[in-house]
Amino acid sequence: MSIALLNQIDSFVWGPPLLVLLVGTGIFLSFRLGFLQVFRLPRSLKLIFSAENQGEGDIDSFKALCTALAATVGTGNIVGVATAIKAGGPGAILWMWIAAFFGMATKYAEGCLAVKYRTVDDKGQISGGPMYYIENGLGKAYRPLAIAFAFFGVLVAYFGIGTFAQVNSIVQITQLNAGIPVTYTAVVLTILVAAITLGGLQSIAKTASKVVPAMAVIYMASTIGFLVIFADKVPGAVAEVFYDAFHPTAAVGGFLGASVLFAMRNGVARGVFSNESGLGSAPIVAAAAKTKWPAEQGLVSMTGTFIDTIIICTMTGLVVVISGLWKTDLNGAALTNAAFLQAYPSFGGYMLMVGLVLFAFTTILGWNYYGERCMEYLVGTKGIMPYRIGFIILVGCGAFLKLESIWILADIVNGLMAIPNLIALLGLSGVVVAETRKYMEHVKAEKKGV
Repeated sequence: MSIALLNQIDSFVWGPPLLVLLVGTGIFLSFRLGFLQVFRLPRSLKLIFSAENQGEGDIDSFKALCTALAATVGTGNIVGVATAIKAGGPGAILWMWIAAFFGMATKYAEGCLAVKYRTVDDKGQISGGPMYYIENGLGKAYRPLAIAFAFFGVLVAYFGIGTFAQVNSIVQITQLNAGIPVTYTAVVLTILVAAITLGGLQSIAKTASKVVPAMAVIYMASTIGFLVIFADKVPGAVAEVFYDAFHPTAAVGGFLGASVLFAMRNGVARGVFSNESGLGSAPIVAAAAKTKWPAEQGLVSMTGTFIDTIIICTMTGLVVVISGLWKTDLNGAALTNAAFLQAYPSFGGYMLMVGLVLFAFTTILGWNYYGERCMEYLVGTKGIMPYRIGFIILVGCGAFLKLESIWILADIVNGLMAIPNLIALLGLSGVVVAETRKYMEHVKAEKKGV
């Protein structure tokens, strides 16, 4: 299959219909849930550290969130944001925020349904996610949709977000900034991934719960430092974001100009790609959280979108807009790298390298688990160890592959994952509302000391 044809399929899959369905589902759920992402956000942020962690589950809520963030906070937060601004102008950031705002309701529903319909495999481990709430929630007649989701999930883990894209980002930036040979990086990376992933969810979650907070703090400190240094330019950059979101951005320098529709499409697509709201990946690990209240885990899951896009992507976006380098010929990681060098001329490249390596590495770990649970759904627990070995081999090979067609194919199956999941979210929205009402009544009773 030619790359041109794959590009056409990719543009169709990630075209207006899917983006409208993704954001439309978020809008629908927002209204049905009474804009819970606004009124319950303080409680959801508090629950990150104070969830009761009672009930069945393999890991506590904090580790479940960290594992989900490990998979979502990746190269998209650094490279994807820069690419969106380069293609659609600063206005793309506002559309990214809008997609994330409604995406929080979607992520809440995913987390809620994941716990509601989770099961236990024959090894005693929790299994959950869209494939289970499709089959057990919508009914056996929808099992083909569940199988399709799990099949696409394995493909994305093996050939896309989980391996090649992240591995290539790591080897490229370490070679560029530190001069480390690709082979050395590949060997160390493969050994680390093998050591952690062969230990299963407990090992992945333990690593994620330590690395994710650290990498978030390091990256946020770097970007806040940049914004402090260029504090006088922040108001103008924010004004530019709001103005350009509703007005065509004129061509200037290396920037070709962008219509409002193009800014909207790029902002929404990159926002969804970064926080994965609606794609159905995060609920796979949310199902493993120790909780007896599906809605409680939904609230914790919702913070993932808030942290990923509203906080981390916004910081990257402001750095890129303030730098003014989006108007040049630079793009992607090179654009973000050059922006950081304006504030930190001597070590800005190293700061970004550390952030990108940690972001990409944890994404590999998170997607390893997602793919494993999808494989377990398809063939049972006997497929878990062969899956893990295959994943490790692909990580080792990923450093040396430049297969553009595989990356495009991965983007396609990533989008195709969303369709069965969104059908389930719409079909089971009544269950989400009922579980939310039940949990909120429990919270009220708890406050009254009943």
